[in-house]
Amino acid sequence: MRLATIGTNWITSTFIKSALKSKKLNLQAVYSRSLEKAKEFADLHSAPHYYNNLEEMAKRQDIDVVYIASPNSLHFEQAKMLLKHKKHVICEKPIFSNTNELKEAYQIANDHGVYLFEAVRHIYTPNFNQLVNKMPKIGNIRSANLHYIQYSSRYDAFLNGEVPNVFSAEYSGGALVDLGVYPLFLAIKLFGKPVKFSYHPTILQSGIDGNGTLILQYDNFVCTIMCSKISQSYIPSEIHGETGTIIMDSTTPTALEWVENKSKKRTSFDVEQDELDMIYEIETFTNIIQTKDQKAFVQLKQLSETVLSITEAARKQNNILFGGEL
Repeated sequence: MRLATIGTNWITSTFIKSALKSKKLNLQAVYSRSLEKAKEFADLHSAPHYYNNLEEMAKRQDIDVVYIASPNSLHFEQAKMLLKHKKHVICEKPIFSNTNELKEAYQIANDHGVYLFEAVRHIYTPNFNQLVNKMPKIGNIRSANLHYIQYSSRYDAFLNGEVPNVFSAEYSGGALVDLGVYPLFLAIKLFGKPVKFSYHPTILQSGIDGNGTLILQYDNFVCTIMCSKISQSYIPSEIHGETGTIIMDSTTPTALEWVENKSKKRTSFDVEQDELDMIYEIETFTNIIQTKDQKAFVQLKQLSETVLSITEAARKQNNILFGGEL
């Protein structure tokens, strides 16, 4: 299938490299709000076409799929335009700012016979599948500590008085929607929807969360999710069961270990996977499109709905409001 992209940052470059390696997508065009940047990016990735007019690109008949990696608050309007032009859309996480946008976009996709996906790469990898398969081994789950705590390269600019997109309410930024979604997606995939939840953030001057702790309450255990863009962690994530513990190097796991409670025996169970780990989500999405696998599509849609409903409610519990919600 023929691919176009929105955004000229490192994650778009990584997606293009992954797409080409998957042999599922061929790059046809790139878009940036700056024509100069669009041309530079097209030259970098040997794209035959480049645009700074999104509707003009959307009208092309030789584009099947568009990957969106623009600032978070722009996802919705861009996705709507593309879906109405009958393009399949792969939208980088967080897919949209709130559930109203999500519902409208999925309805548009349905009305125009195309698919809409949220790109959350880590839940499609071989090591995530290893994690799922190992879960029964640890017995009844009694607690889980999952986190994504990474000092942002843009935080120094914020401290110097700038407001980068990721620290901006106008652009739907913040630690929970930018980093917290990784452990949250993992938790929902593994444990399902929680009975209740609460979020406890540090609010920055821009009105968004620099860090926070999300508590997911299940019937018999609590999952604690920590996320931050203003500090750094060096500890693993863990899932604790009555018969054993699973240790992960991160909530986008590449190293996995199982520890048996009684013997204390430690066993690694991770597998090799491609460094370009976006390749696995690309394979999943293109397979759904080509085979029209509605069951798999609905499952992914429901997953995105659950995660977004939690992040939206968690934000509003703490009066963290994005641009369109003020």
